Amino acid sequence: MKPINSITGIAAPLLRNNVDTDAIIPSREIKKISKLGLADGLFAEWRYSSVQNRIPDQNFILNKDPFQKSVILLTGENFGCGSSREHAVWALQEWGIKAIIGKSFGSIFYNNCIRNGLLAITLEEKIISGLIKNVEENPSDNHIFIDLIKCSIQCCDKEIFFDIHEKDRSLLIEGLDEIEKVLIYKNNIDSFEADHKKIRPWL
Repeated sequence: MKPINSITGIAAPLLRNNVDTDAIIPSREIKKISKLGLADGLFAEWRYSSVQNRIPDQNFILNKDPFQKSVILLTGENFGCGSSREHAVWALQEWGIKAIIGKSFGSIFYNNCIRNGLLAITLEEKIISGLIKNVEENPSDNHIFIDLIKCSIQCCDKEIFFDIHEKDRSLLIEGLDEIEKVLIYKNNIDSFEADHKKIRPWL
């Protein structure tokens, strides 16, 4: 994982509720267990008017200019619900999404985001609606700046503060998943195991 201190870029409004992981990356688009090669299938049912022929649907937000270059997704309630497939996070990241701002997230999806270095921010719906309004009124200049150190979002001369669990924030800032966080103490763990074997060699 890469450490995250801040994220800045174009935000795409996708204000839909209950977007499940099968909508994010349909199962038929998952042909391997690798993290690579999934971006093409992201939101496949919505991005393409013909999924088989990969004909873009020009009405879908991520196919519109300038949102093809979005790094932030603005969405609604219960984003990432449904199955626990980690591929949903991988597909979003490979496409270029670095942060998602939503009213709420599926619990497993949220945990997968943190473990893979994708920032998921929870805000009230009226605040998200305000961000979307600013984005839609200024489509060519709608950059949002997210400061994970300050836990703030800056957009159109406004600053919004958000809450995130300190453990999750720490993992993202340090660029560590939970296993890597534990391995920081590897020398202490090895020392403990060595002493433990001396004291209880029969174990």
